[in-house]
Amino acid sequence: MKQQSKLSAEQQQQHAAEQQTQAPPAREFASAEELLRYDAAHTTVPPGIARRLQKSAGDLPAPKTSWWQRLFGGGKS
Repeated sequence: MKQQSKLSAEQQQQHAAEQQTQAPPAREFASAEELLRYDAAHTTVPPGIARRLQKSAGDLPAPKTSWWQRLFGGGKS
């Protein structure tokens, strides 16, 4: 014999209300880049990781000035 669990109308309404309050509204993005930009804007970086990233990026050399910037005098050099 199968055991069936049926929710009363009140329980169904309560369950539906809980699902609506818990689930954030669905979003659609036109591209993966748009999704990544949205995620980056809404995600906080933990302080420990931010310090480590700053430390490791601090050793990188400055980007070279492009040839056209050197030619037209728009570079920082």
